[in-house]
Amino acid sequence: MTAHVPPRQAELAAFLRTKRARLQPEEAGLPRGPRRRTPGLRRQEVAQLAAVSVEWYVRLEQGRVGTPGTAVLDAIAEALHLTPDEHRHLHLLARGETPVLPADGSRQPADVRASLRQLLDGIPLFPAYLTDHRLDVLAHNPAARALFGPGFGSGSAANTARMLFRDPATRTAQLDWPRVARETVGHLRTAAARHPDDPRLAALLAELRSHRREFALWWNDHTVLERSTGTKRVQHPEAGELRLHYDILTTGPHHLFTLTPADPATDRALRHLVTTHTAARTAPHTTVRPITAA
Repeated sequence: MTAHVPPRQAELAAFLRTKRARLQPEEAGLPRGPRRRTPGLRRQEVAQLAAVSVEWYVRLEQGRVGTPGTAVLDAIAEALHLTPDEHRHLHLLARGETPVLPADGSRQPADVRASLRQLLDGIPLFPAYLTDHRLDVLAHNPAARALFGPGFGSGSAANTARMLFRDPATRTAQLDWPRVARETVGHLRTAAARHPDDPRLAALLAELRSHRREFALWWNDHTVLERSTGTKRVQHPEAGELRLHYDILTTGPHHLFTLTPADPATDRALRHLVTTHTAARTAPHTTVRPITAA
């Protein structure tokens, strides 16, 4: 005899199945592979991306799980590429409550200190931004938008590691891509050791390992690095080649990235780019093509 499933859990199960069916493997960074008979992702693929067990996820889709934690629901929402409204609906179905999300749907902490935001805005000519241990962008200044593009910190540009490994334009712009990318892998491995129970970090790592051969190679050789300073070259579509020093300061759970010119030519080009962008911010149809973060 089939056990009775409460209406809300039945609705949750149907919601998850529908959202899983609409997402293609390629969109989630997974290979399609042969013999795929059903549309969308398999249950085991969603479980892999969300860093949960297949058995638990199957029970969730069957309405046989109690009240999931908020972190695991966030990981599932990210794995299924849910919109902000869908993300909230998932929490409502699973927990009977809706989380407060920013406009791009990410669950960024709301406790970025006002003093740090003032510090970012108080560095008008040099790009600066704040991340968490996952390299999710939490806050940034106008100079960072001038350098990285108006969408920096949201959507596909909400995480600098994902930008670096999954965006072809970012890879082209990074003239020292292998070194910078390997440093990023080392940072994430250190973060994984410090936060072993973070499902969103685990989901990001699973995505990058399955999508980029270089990431998987460097991850498997146990690259570990806590970078704090360095120099890199980027090719900007408007400012040309820029040589930039980067410094990374840790303040509590956050990492403050600053980018400063490494030579006089870059100093002139960066100042011109930032001041031009600032003056044109209110002009219609103004766009700044993105490059990558440090």
